[in-house]
Amino acid sequence: MTTKRNEDLTFGDFIKSYRLGEEMTQQQLADVLGISKQRVCDIEKNRSSVSLNLCQQIAESLELPPEWLAKLALQDQINNAGLSLKVS
Repeated sequence: MTTKRNEDLTFGDFIKSYRLGEEMTQQQLADVLGISKQRVCDIEKNRSSVSLNLCQQIAESLELPPEWLAKLALQDQINNAGLSLKVS
């Protein structure tokens, strides 16, 4: 298994790590977030981007600083657009 550097952490990677750290199933996390299990799976596998509104909802549900999640989501969108910019 390859290990990603911190700067390569995606929103999906973070959500999956959080869920596994809390020993939750995708369905349990979906229930907490009020979204479908399929949406959780798509997020974890980086198959879909996450809006800033959803970042806010997830941050509130998980009691995390919204800035962390927003930065990860924005960086994913920048990377997917092929731009060489870094969110700081």
